[in-house]
Amino acid sequence: MTLEVYGIRHHGPGSARSLVAALDAYQPDQVLIEGPADADPVIRWAASEDTVPPVALLAYAPDKPSLAAFWPFAVFSPEWQSLTWALRNQVDVGFCDLPAANALVARFARPGSDGDGPDGDGSDGEQTDLLDEDPQRALARRDPLAALAAAAGYDDAERWWDDVIEARRDDLGSTGRGPFPALTEAMGELRSQLPPVDPAEAGVEARREAYMRQRIRAAIKAGRERIAVVCGAWHAPVLAGPLPPAAADAKLLRGMPRRKVTTTWVPWTHARLAYASGYGAGIASPGWYHHLWTAEDRPITRWLTRVAGTLRGRDVVVSSAHVIEAVRLAETLAVLRGRPLAGLAEVTDATRAVLCDGDELAVRLITDELVVGQALGSVDPDVPTVPLEADLIARCRRLRIRRDTTPTLHDLDLRKAYDQERSVLFHRLRVLGLDWIQPAESDVASRGTFRETWQSVWRPELSLAIVEAAAYGTTVETAATARLLETIAEGSLVELTQAAERCLRADLPAALAELLATLAAKAALDVDVVHLMDALPPLARAQRYGDVRGTDTSALAAVSRTLLVRICAALPAAVTGLDEDNARLMRRRVDAVHGSIGLIEPQAPPDGATSLRRRWLDMLAGWVERRDVHGALLGRVVRVLTDAEVLTDAPARVHRALSYGAPAADKAAWVDGFFSDGALLLIHDAELLELLDRWVDELDEQEFTDVLPLVRRTFAGFSAPERRTIADRVDGLRRAARRRTVEEDLDLALAGPALATVALILGSAAGALRRAQGT
Repeated sequence: MTLEVYGIRHHGPGSARSLVAALDAYQPDQVLIEGPADADPVIRWAASEDTVPPVALLAYAPDKPSLAAFWPFAVFSPEWQSLTWALRNQVDVGFCDLPAANALVARFARPGSDGDGPDGDGSDGEQTDLLDEDPQRALARRDPLAALAAAAGYDDAERWWDDVIEARRDDLGSTGRGPFPALTEAMGELRSQLPPVDPAEAGVEARREAYMRQRIRAAIKAGRERIAVVCGAWHAPVLAGPLPPAAADAKLLRGMPRRKVTTTWVPWTHARLAYASGYGAGIASPGWYHHLWTAEDRPITRWLTRVAGTLRGRDVVVSSAHVIEAVRLAETLAVLRGRPLAGLAEVTDATRAVLCDGDELAVRLITDELVVGQALGSVDPDVPTVPLEADLIARCRRLRIRRDTTPTLHDLDLRKAYDQERSVLFHRLRVLGLDWIQPAESDVASRGTFRETWQSVWRPELSLAIVEAAAYGTTVETAATARLLETIAEGSLVELTQAAERCLRADLPAALAELLATLAAKAALDVDVVHLMDALPPLARAQRYGDVRGTDTSALAAVSRTLLVRICAALPAAVTGLDEDNARLMRRRVDAVHGSIGLIEPQAPPDGATSLRRRWLDMLAGWVERRDVHGALLGRVVRVLTDAEVLTDAPARVHRALSYGAPAADKAAWVDGFFSDGALLLIHDAELLELLDRWVDELDEQEFTDVLPLVRRTFAGFSAPERRTIADRVDGLRRAARRRTVEEDLDLALAGPALATVALILGSAAGALRRAQGT
């Protein structure tokens, strides 16, 4: 029996290339790979043509889906290459790391754990006091690759690894075993620098290694003759030598807590492989490593050609001559820096200098799109998953909705049945808290109720969110209904009205009846007018969506009318003595309720019935002479009543508000309330504009300093063309005022002789000109 241990770096294409060559040479009859041992049942799906990396193993607790971890793989990951090599060559293969059933409990029991999944970098995540430890030992414990790089005279572990491993083109080299024996020896030396661990205080890392040895022993006991173990380089020394007695490892593993878990494959992305995403075993440049794996010949030339194509797609002028010069520069830099092959640093410098002309924004674009990359993997549709995920996949396939990491806009016309189905699905996903697809702004000019715009951006962690949502039901509809019913049982009045809006948009009739009954009961008991005002707009919008989708909303309309009547009764007492912040909040609530009335009562009531709109406006009209209402709110009420043609003396009221002996700040608050969103009013009503201009002109220096921020905030809400038009109108008013002043000061009797003389001169000159033109 022979045992070969291949210590690799996770997600390293150089390691993967050397590993494949070593496996071809060794021809093992058993391959053991670092990964959760209880994921063996799903290994076979890695051989499917529909499973395309990057992908990840997902392990989660069915009774608590948030208790989960991912084990990501790229096509250039040594683990993935060894896995597919074994499946391709029909060699027994399995994972040999601590089962997820144990690892999840241990990982989430540690304080400060992020739950991103085992990283295999030699750190078990436990807190260790390194302050008094030798710096070299501390570095070896935290980052063994950085320690090796420092010993080799490198200040950058990534560059050292690229030079020693990723830039290798000889695969197995002169030893016939590749770089693995040397890496194992180096890691063994590093581990020898660390103090021994007391078995009684062993952490997760020690248990992981004990379990790996147990799996090796099991393979030997099963009669395997040529065993290959693929693991993180840090673990290789304790697996490659003669195995210690099994009793110590068995004792270490005895009594470990565990819980039931489910494992499956999920799509992953290159961006989530980057350590910038927070992934513990991440790499700096997944896109670059993918290129090194797929472009074995002339990788620098091919890479810079891709960079040029990306820049041309963004209208940056890049010629073939630019690419040639960039290749030459990258290769020259590699020679000057003593590197065997131009690496990412050299091609990035060449890109910056030649292709991007020093533009850092363009370099950042290349980093995001190519160096890191946005590649999204896929898994076989038959991979076992939760029923909710299967239903979602089927619906997305029928509605032609792709899971893409690139933002995609969906402009929907709800008059079309196909787009209405899409809208229902999107709203149901929002009910479930799956923010894969979110409302967005549209470039389409129409803003009718039949138009919706959404944007979809897929992220790998959404796979776990779907698992968590699966606790509510087996289909998107039943899960969304159950989620809404949970809100009904626990939600406040405002949450219930928001739920009603979501219910109608998502077309969930099974939840609507119970929702309306609960809503009516809570509305009758809630006496806080603020709650009533916050609850009304969502109900009004829900009625609109009921009209669009053809849903009966009569019961909803009855609750809305009841809320409005109660608001009208309670609001006058609630606006007394508000400070500025609360007055502005109340103003927004008044605007929201006022805007909702047209949705609640789209048509005039029958003869003899009191209109809800009239009741609301009459209630507001009772405020206009009150002195206990804040100016920001009172100005807004006067504006609402003016627009509704209830008040016809707006200029007089503006004049009165700006002229009585109140502080300038109070006047500015009234102006802000009245003219908020009122650019057209100022543009078309010269009298109001002149009043406002005169008020500002009459402010003294201190008053102007006090009110400037308030007035500026008012005008900041106007568009730039509106502000220019108002400025032109003000200028016209002032010019007209100056002309009137001149005309009033002119004595026509005294100026008569002079004007007659000028007219005579001009007339004589005109006659002479006509005579000259005639000749």
